[in-house]
Amino acid sequence: MRSPRPGLVASDVDGTLIDHDDRISARTRAAVQAVAESGTPFVLATGRPPRWIEPVTDGLGFAPMAVCANGAVLYDSAADSILWAATLDVDTLAWLSDLATTVLPGAGLAAERIGRTAHDTATPQFVSAPGYEHAWLNPDHTEMSSDDLISAPAVKLLVRLPGATSHEMARILAPHIVGKADMTYSTDNGLIELAAPGVTKASGLLAIADVIGVRLERIAAFGDMPNDIPMLSLADHGVAVENAHPDAKAAADEVTSTNVDDGVARVLERWWG
Repeated sequence: MRSPRPGLVASDVDGTLIDHDDRISARTRAAVQAVAESGTPFVLATGRPPRWIEPVTDGLGFAPMAVCANGAVLYDSAADSILWAATLDVDTLAWLSDLATTVLPGAGLAAERIGRTAHDTATPQFVSAPGYEHAWLNPDHTEMSSDDLISAPAVKLLVRLPGATSHEMARILAPHIVGKADMTYSTDNGLIELAAPGVTKASGLLAIADVIGVRLERIAAFGDMPNDIPMLSLADHGVAVENAHPDAKAAADEVTSTNVDDGVARVLERWWG
């Protein structure tokens, strides 16, 4: 007998819902559309900022609600509206910046800010200090001085140390930031992401469920990296893809096939096949 359908489905994007070429397969698109058409909320839960959501909604064929920036931003992609954001204040940004560059010599810093819409031109959204090396291609950043970088609230402070692993960076930083920030990483390519205390994909899901008036029962969640662990743990049924980080797999109730082998679709089809 099949278990009851989830009351809400949440999925990470990179490494989970999309393939290595940033595409959503026809099978995954059909499975996700079946969820939405049944009336069950489907939510994107991603480390991406709102301005990087449009290619995903184009691939899906509809615009779901999104938990962005690892839980720091709630975004209505259909209306292109920022509903809510949790930010690090300037004093905390200054403290974290000093700490990161002290305990991780050679680290570069960047910050993710938020406007009223995904492409709010009044707000430079991704700002980086001189010498910051991106962990992935990112042509839309604004370079500014280290002082200016921390002069406005941000939803994320990014710490980048080329040549290091994110796991090792997290091990070094973690003892120093307890209570000051929430730390995670979505790649092991020398990049740590810091947010306001208590901000995770799980907290973002709790907030978006309240916004859309859905009871948090029978949640199914999909992910692949340590930033997905709070969400996988919150879910009644947490699913890691086969290509997931070992810690994400350990937190999941089930491991499905890889992101390039329609892992998300294979699970959804059990309920909406």
